[in-house]
Amino acid sequence: MNKTLSVLIICYLFLGINNVDAQKPKEIKRSSITLKHGAHRLGKRTDQMMETWRNYGLGQFIHWGIYAIPGGQWNKRVYPGAAEWIRSWEGMPKNDYDALYKQFNPKNFNPNAWAKQAKDMGANYAIITTKHHDGFCLWPSKFSDYTIANTPYEKDIIGQLVEAYDKQGIDVYLYFSIIDWNNPGYRSSIKTDEDRKAYETFKTFTENQLVELLTDYPTIKGLWFDGTWDEAWKEQAEFADSLGTKLRTMIPGLVIGGRFRPDEYGSRGFDSNGDLIGDYEQGWERKMPNSIEDVHGNDWECVMTIPENQWGYQSKWEGHIKTSNELLEMLAKAIALDGNFVLNFGPDGQGNIRAEETKIAKEIGDWMAVNKNAIYNCGNVDWEKQDWGYYTKNRETGRIYMIVFNIPISNDLRVKTSQNIGLSNPYLLEKPKKKLIAKKIKNNEFLIQLEPSDFSKPLVIVLETIDNN
Repeated sequence: MNKTLSVLIICYLFLGINNVDAQKPKEIKRSSITLKHGAHRLGKRTDQMMETWRNYGLGQFIHWGIYAIPGGQWNKRVYPGAAEWIRSWEGMPKNDYDALYKQFNPKNFNPNAWAKQAKDMGANYAIITTKHHDGFCLWPSKFSDYTIANTPYEKDIIGQLVEAYDKQGIDVYLYFSIIDWNNPGYRSSIKTDEDRKAYETFKTFTENQLVELLTDYPTIKGLWFDGTWDEAWKEQAEFADSLGTKLRTMIPGLVIGGRFRPDEYGSRGFDSNGDLIGDYEQGWERKMPNSIEDVHGNDWECVMTIPENQWGYQSKWEGHIKTSNELLEMLAKAIALDGNFVLNFGPDGQGNIRAEETKIAKEIGDWMAVNKNAIYNCGNVDWEKQDWGYYTKNRETGRIYMIVFNIPISNDLRVKTSQNIGLSNPYLLEKPKKKLIAKKIKNNEFLIQLEPSDFSKPLVIVLETIDNN
């Protein structure tokens, strides 16, 4: 070996070693930052309240407030965003919006009907807005005049809904926006001493309202936070951490999503070490993970709208409107990836749930009445996914289900099990006495043969497995 080549090799090895070493501090730093207000737990919660949350499967979201009165329009102009944000639009006079509460008198509001519809749809939990970014409170808060108590309707909306859903056996979670455009102390960012002083009053107000909600409605199971992205809130790691601890002592087992509080570096959802803050991942809003790896081993839920982006009532739906079959496929995918699926409804200013939403809720409910065993208490199966749909597995019984959305022209559904697992006597969940044929084509691979038929809804096949070890 000549001298020049030897020098080059030594230099190369030296640089390579240094490059490897240079990567280590970054990795070590990321996983070893000392955080006082980061994640307080690694891994999933295993208590009974969280086990219940994990096994819900399907939930309902209710977005309701005075934004339902304009319904996404003002003076014949249509607001191009989500209807509950209309106050932030330049075409919406702020004084006019802030006076809408004087008209709020939802004479058709029937909390028992809403809860019954959720039950019939198959929902096991409901998330209900207590107040959105506009600050209007659907409960008679003692800490604000901008509440349902000062409307023509006067009666406590949240109290009625909690009672109605409790009667149906549906667990209630309360949505609460940290952003409050109505409160004089609210700031999106803190730039001056005056801002800081004002924001301190806002923090006290926020704590008072949250304590009030848990005091007034002690049967709720959790809080669902929104509007925590402001720079001002991202500076409140110590306050938010302390507040979260206080709230958890009020209702043991209280479930709080991952985006409520920041760490001391302003990270939300995941702290500066990459660990989940809170009890579950909240980042899946109107979108779905593609694989089990995307959810990082965490609990998570998807919240979904029926139009592309309408939460509060929009009087005129435009663009793509999802069908019940599309939504059922999203539900199945969420369960197959160890998550929950929550479908949103936006009642109008009179308290009516629109006909399109009612129709979809019924279609989902009809399917769930037959096939709920493939959804409730179910999660991921570590088998290779096939194009026909999704596997789910009951966490208690170990029973595996195929939720089929796409039937090949051949009517043969391919199944690849894990090593040494065979199949015996698969059958349709809705016709348990009618056995299907599982033809083994090679080790751990089978074809389940369906009879030619016109399937208008996704079907569920129950798999009986054999351990060939």
